[in-house]
Amino acid sequence: MQRFPNSLLDGYRNFMNGRYAEACDRYKMLAENGQSPNTLVIACSDSRAAPELIFDAGPGELFVIRNVANMVPPYEPDGHFHATSAALEFAVQVLKVSDIVVMGHGRCGGIRAALDPNAEPLSPGDFIGRWMSLVRPAAEQIQSNEVMTAAERQTALERVSIRNSINNLRSFPDIKALEEAGEIALHGTWFDISTGELWVMDAETLDFIRPEV
Repeated sequence: MQRFPNSLLDGYRNFMNGRYAEACDRYKMLAENGQSPNTLVIACSDSRAAPELIFDAGPGELFVIRNVANMVPPYEPDGHFHATSAALEFAVQVLKVSDIVVMGHGRCGGIRAALDPNAEPLSPGDFIGRWMSLVRPAAEQIQSNEVMTAAERQTALERVSIRNSINNLRSFPDIKALEEAGEIALHGTWFDISTGELWVMDAETLDFIRPEV
Protein backbone atom coordinates (compact mmCIF):
# COMPACT_ATOMS: atom_id res chain seq x y z
CA MET A 1 0.00 0.00 0.00
CA GLN A 2 1.32 3.40 -0.93
CA ARG A 3 2.24 5.41 2.16
CA PHE A 4 0.20 8.52 2.84
CA PRO A 5 2.37 11.64 3.38
CA ASN A 6 3.31 12.03 7.05
CA SER A 7 3.17 15.80 6.73
CA LEU A 8 -0.55 15.58 5.95
CA LEU A 9 -1.21 13.17 8.81
CA ASP A 10 0.63 15.52 11.17
CA GLY A 11 -1.43 18.41 9.87
CA TYR A 12 -4.64 16.47 10.34
CA ARG A 13 -3.62 15.57 13.89
CA ASN A 14 -3.02 19.25 14.64
CA PHE A 15 -6.38 20.11 13.08
CA MET A 16 -8.26 17.60 15.21
CA ASN A 17 -6.53 18.71 18.41
CA GLY A 18 -6.80 22.40 17.59
CA ARG A 19 -9.28 23.92 15.14
CA TYR A 20 -11.74 21.04 15.13
CA ALA A 21 -11.70 20.72 18.91
CA GLU A 22 -12.42 24.44 19.20
CA ALA A 23 -15.23 24.41 16.62
CA CYS A 24 -16.63 20.88 16.91
CA ASP A 25 -20.11 22.12 17.79
CA ARG A 26 -20.14 24.29 14.69
CA TYR A 27 -19.02 21.38 12.50
CA LYS A 28 -21.81 19.23 13.92
CA MET A 29 -24.34 21.99 13.26
CA LEU A 30 -23.08 22.37 9.69
CA ALA A 31 -23.32 18.60 9.19
CA GLU A 32 -26.93 18.56 10.38
CA ASN A 33 -28.20 21.79 8.83
CA GLY A 34 -26.00 22.19 5.77
CA GLN A 35 -23.93 25.15 4.70
CA SER A 36 -25.23 28.66 4.09
CA PRO A 37 -22.26 30.92 3.35
CA ASN A 38 -23.04 34.48 2.27
CA THR A 39 -19.87 34.92 0.24
CA LEU A 40 -18.39 33.16 -2.77
CA VAL A 41 -14.67 33.67 -3.34
CA ILE A 42 -13.09 32.83 -6.69
CA ALA A 43 -9.38 32.44 -5.98
CA CYS A 44 -6.23 31.03 -7.51
CA SER A 45 -5.03 27.48 -6.90
CA ASP A 46 -1.70 28.95 -5.77
CA SER A 47 -0.74 27.48 -2.39
CA ARG A 48 0.32 30.93 -1.13
CA ALA A 49 -3.08 32.59 -1.50
CA ALA A 50 -5.69 30.66 0.51
CA PRO A 51 -8.80 32.83 0.99
CA GLU A 52 -9.90 31.02 4.16
CA LEU A 53 -6.63 32.09 5.80
CA ILE A 54 -6.48 35.59 4.32
CA PHE A 55 -10.03 36.41 5.42
CA ASP A 56 -9.71 34.46 8.69
CA ALA A 57 -12.89 32.54 7.84
CA GLY A 58 -14.32 29.74 9.92
CA PRO A 59 -16.00 26.56 8.66
CA GLY A 60 -19.09 27.26 6.59
CA GLU A 61 -18.38 30.98 6.12
CA LEU A 62 -16.97 30.99 2.58
CA PHE A 63 -17.80 29.02 -0.55
CA VAL A 64 -14.54 28.90 -2.49
CA ILE A 65 -13.78 28.16 -6.14
CA ARG A 66 -10.08 27.84 -6.96
CA ASN A 67 -8.51 27.51 -10.39
CA VAL A 68 -5.39 28.65 -12.22
CA ALA A 69 -5.20 32.47 -12.05
CA ASN A 70 -8.61 32.89 -10.34
CA MET A 71 -10.40 33.38 -13.66
CA VAL A 72 -14.08 33.27 -14.58
CA PRO A 73 -14.81 32.16 -18.15
CA PRO A 74 -17.70 33.73 -20.06
CA TYR A 75 -21.11 32.07 -19.94
CA GLU A 76 -21.12 29.19 -22.44
CA PRO A 77 -24.11 26.77 -22.26
CA ASP A 78 -22.51 24.43 -24.80
CA GLY A 79 -22.88 21.15 -22.93
CA HIS A 80 -19.15 20.80 -22.28
CA PHE A 81 -17.48 20.35 -18.90
CA HIS A 82 -17.32 23.67 -17.05
CA ALA A 83 -16.18 23.20 -13.45
CA THR A 84 -15.98 26.88 -12.55
CA SER A 85 -19.36 27.64 -14.11
CA ALA A 86 -20.94 24.65 -12.34
CA ALA A 87 -19.66 25.85 -8.96
CA LEU A 88 -20.87 29.38 -9.75
CA GLU A 89 -24.31 28.04 -10.58
CA PHE A 90 -24.47 26.16 -7.28
CA ALA A 91 -23.30 29.14 -5.22
CA VAL A 92 -25.75 31.55 -6.82
CA GLN A 93 -28.84 29.40 -7.37
CA VAL A 94 -28.64 26.99 -4.43
CA LEU A 95 -26.63 28.71 -1.71
CA LYS A 96 -27.90 32.14 -2.80
CA VAL A 97 -24.74 34.00 -1.86
CA SER A 98 -25.04 37.77 -1.59
CA ASP A 99 -21.42 38.62 -2.46
CA ILE A 100 -19.00 37.29 -5.06
CA VAL A 101 -15.32 38.14 -4.64
CA VAL A 102 -12.72 37.58 -7.35
CA MET A 103 -9.41 37.44 -5.47
CA GLY A 104 -6.22 37.70 -7.49
CA HIS A 105 -2.71 37.82 -6.09
CA GLY A 106 0.83 38.91 -6.83
CA ARG A 107 3.50 36.70 -8.41
CA CYS A 108 0.81 34.57 -10.11
CA GLY A 109 2.41 31.83 -12.20
CA GLY A 110 -0.50 31.61 -14.62
CA ILE A 111 -0.36 35.33 -15.33
CA ARG A 112 3.41 35.17 -15.72
CA ALA A 113 2.98 32.41 -18.31
CA ALA A 114 0.40 34.49 -20.18
CA LEU A 115 2.93 37.32 -20.44
CA ASP A 116 5.72 35.06 -21.71
CA PRO A 117 5.70 35.07 -25.54
CA ASN A 118 8.08 32.09 -25.54
CA ALA A 119 6.04 29.90 -23.19
CA GLU A 120 5.82 26.30 -24.39
CA PRO A 121 2.83 23.98 -23.77
CA LEU A 122 3.28 21.82 -20.67
CA SER A 123 1.44 18.89 -22.28
CA PRO A 124 -0.07 17.86 -25.63
CA GLY A 125 -3.42 19.10 -24.32
CA ASP A 126 -1.96 22.51 -23.41
CA PHE A 127 -4.63 22.87 -20.75
CA ILE A 128 -3.00 25.87 -19.07
CA GLY A 129 -2.31 27.56 -22.39
CA ARG A 130 -5.92 27.22 -23.50
CA TRP A 131 -7.19 28.41 -20.11
CA MET A 132 -4.88 31.43 -20.05
CA SER A 133 -6.02 32.44 -23.54
CA LEU A 134 -8.85 34.17 -21.67
CA VAL A 135 -6.40 36.98 -20.89
CA ARG A 136 -4.27 36.79 -24.05
CA PRO A 137 -5.63 40.01 -25.65
CA ALA A 138 -4.89 41.98 -22.49
CA ALA A 139 -1.50 40.29 -22.13
CA GLU A 140 -0.49 41.27 -25.67
CA GLN A 141 -1.48 44.87 -25.02
CA ILE A 142 0.46 45.04 -21.75
CA GLN A 143 3.50 43.31 -23.29
CA SER A 144 3.81 46.20 -25.73
CA ASN A 145 4.12 48.73 -22.89
CA GLU A 146 7.86 49.41 -22.77
CA VAL A 147 7.54 51.98 -19.98
CA MET A 148 6.55 49.36 -17.39
CA THR A 149 9.01 47.04 -15.71
CA ALA A 150 8.40 43.29 -15.92
CA ALA A 151 7.02 43.30 -12.37
CA GLU A 152 4.69 46.20 -13.18
CA ARG A 153 3.41 44.43 -16.29
CA GLN A 154 2.67 41.33 -14.23
CA THR A 155 0.75 43.28 -11.57
CA ALA A 156 -1.13 45.17 -14.27
CA LEU A 157 -2.28 41.96 -15.96
CA GLU A 158 -3.19 40.35 -12.64
CA ARG A 159 -5.52 43.27 -11.97
CA VAL A 160 -6.88 43.46 -15.52
CA SER A 161 -7.69 39.76 -15.26
CA ILE A 162 -9.73 40.42 -12.11
CA ARG A 163 -11.73 43.10 -13.93
CA ASN A 164 -12.24 40.75 -16.89
CA SER A 165 -13.52 38.01 -14.60
CA ILE A 166 -16.03 40.38 -13.03
CA ASN A 167 -17.23 41.34 -16.50
CA ASN A 168 -17.54 37.64 -17.35
CA LEU A 169 -19.60 37.08 -14.21
CA ARG A 170 -22.12 39.53 -15.67
CA SER A 171 -22.40 37.35 -18.79
CA PHE A 172 -24.23 34.77 -16.64
CA PRO A 173 -27.93 35.74 -16.94
CA ASP A 174 -28.84 34.92 -13.35
CA ILE A 175 -25.90 36.85 -11.89
CA LYS A 176 -26.59 39.86 -14.10
CA ALA A 177 -30.26 39.89 -13.07
CA LEU A 178 -29.45 39.54 -9.37
CA GLU A 179 -26.88 42.33 -9.52
CA GLU A 180 -29.31 44.64 -11.28
CA ALA A 181 -31.92 43.84 -8.61
CA GLY A 182 -29.43 44.68 -5.86
CA GLU A 183 -29.49 41.12 -4.52
CA ILE A 184 -25.87 40.29 -5.25
CA ALA A 185 -22.67 42.36 -5.29
CA LEU A 186 -19.48 41.70 -7.26
CA HIS A 187 -16.08 42.59 -5.82
CA GLY A 188 -12.46 42.45 -6.93
CA THR A 189 -9.46 42.09 -4.63
CA TRP A 190 -5.73 41.62 -5.14
CA PHE A 191 -3.49 40.10 -2.46
CA ASP A 192 0.20 40.97 -2.25
CA ILE A 193 1.92 37.77 -1.16
CA SER A 194 5.17 39.50 -0.22
CA THR A 195 3.61 42.12 2.10
CA GLY A 196 0.28 40.57 3.11
CA GLU A 197 -1.56 43.67 1.87
CA LEU A 198 -5.04 43.33 0.39
CA TRP A 199 -6.11 45.76 -2.32
CA VAL A 200 -9.83 46.20 -3.07
CA MET A 201 -11.20 47.31 -6.43
CA ASP A 202 -13.31 50.46 -6.42
CA ALA A 203 -16.58 49.59 -8.17
CA GLU A 204 -16.76 52.97 -9.95
CA THR A 205 -13.17 53.79 -10.90
CA LEU A 206 -12.00 50.15 -11.12
CA ASP A 207 -8.80 51.24 -9.37
CA PHE A 208 -7.35 49.08 -6.60
CA ILE A 209 -6.97 50.74 -3.21
CA ARG A 210 -5.78 49.53 0.19
CA PRO A 211 -8.54 49.74 2.80
CA GLU A 212 -7.69 50.86 6.31
CA VAL A 213 -7.56 47.89 8.68
